[in-house]
Amino acid sequence: MPIDFVIAWVDGTDPAWQAERAAYQKREKHCASSDGMARYRDWELLKFWFRGAEQFAPWVNHIYFVTWGHLPQWLNTDHPKLTVVKHSDYIPAEFLPTFNSNVIELNFHRILGLSEQFVYFNDDMFLLRPVAPEDFFIKGKPKDMLALQPVVANRDDSVMPYIYLNNAMMLAGYFDKRDNMKRQPGAYFHPGYPPLYFLYNLMEMVFPRFTGFYTVHGPSALLKSTYEELWEKEGDYLTEVSRHRFRDKRDVNQYLLREWQKLSGNFVPCNAHSSCRYFNLGENNAELTKTIRGQKSRSVCINDSEKITETETVKKMLAEAFLSILPKPCSFEKS
Repeated sequence: MPIDFVIAWVDGTDPAWQAERAAYQKREKHCASSDGMARYRDWELLKFWFRGAEQFAPWVNHIYFVTWGHLPQWLNTDHPKLTVVKHSDYIPAEFLPTFNSNVIELNFHRILGLSEQFVYFNDDMFLLRPVAPEDFFIKGKPKDMLALQPVVANRDDSVMPYIYLNNAMMLAGYFDKRDNMKRQPGAYFHPGYPPLYFLYNLMEMVFPRFTGFYTVHGPSALLKSTYEELWEKEGDYLTEVSRHRFRDKRDVNQYLLREWQKLSGNFVPCNAHSSCRYFNLGENNAELTKTIRGQKSRSVCINDSEKITETETVKKMLAEAFLSILPKPCSFEKS
């Protein structure tokens, strides 16, 4: 079966987008502290995402580039494997405009032409070396890791802990923890899992209820039918979430879909933790650049931070690291 890629991108420097966002923030009295510019900052690395997709995953069926409406000047929008998807092309008009990544992600199944199997990338996730279709799907089932981990009361984040708990609460309405562990023990105790998460799952057997889930923040292998099933069962709730123009503590997010696939037994266990290395940007990013230059994992996630002050220095450092492994323009760039 074909496998598509979906990537969502926003140009946080676009004046029209900034003005619309500011107007709705004022109108809805949205607290921007939970939704700072680090969530929208563009590090000018998007070219390397497309170069990586072409060089390391030439088998991809199609790429859907999801955007508010702005486009990079260098992007070859006539590429036969590329479709530009504006929010208004697939998100119902009643939910627009939206500045909430959860709304953008929870409605992907509405993208016209999207294949049943697809891999979702945030724009901070990059391929670093060749990948095969079997790294994401086996016989139509997503590859992933079922790991239990308590939701942490992180007071430094006013939104995400609630979203993770909301995910767990919805899942608990359909799956009994102990029954699920008995039904698919190999999903919880796969020999290839990292020892730490194997131990977490073992310790979680003490508790009769779900305490939370650990999901690797990396490319997500998803099924369109998972979306359709959840929207059929929880359409009212997902509709309400889709009305939140900004991230809200009442939201659920795309990890709900991944956990649904796992608890349903509709996945293939693997060590997903080893396939993507996660880094928080800082002033010193030596380990990150070493990982990129050495292609030490299949993919990397580069999480932004509000604490960075030397943005131009960091931007140059990242570009140089990616240029060392992806120096040549690809067919997704205008000649």
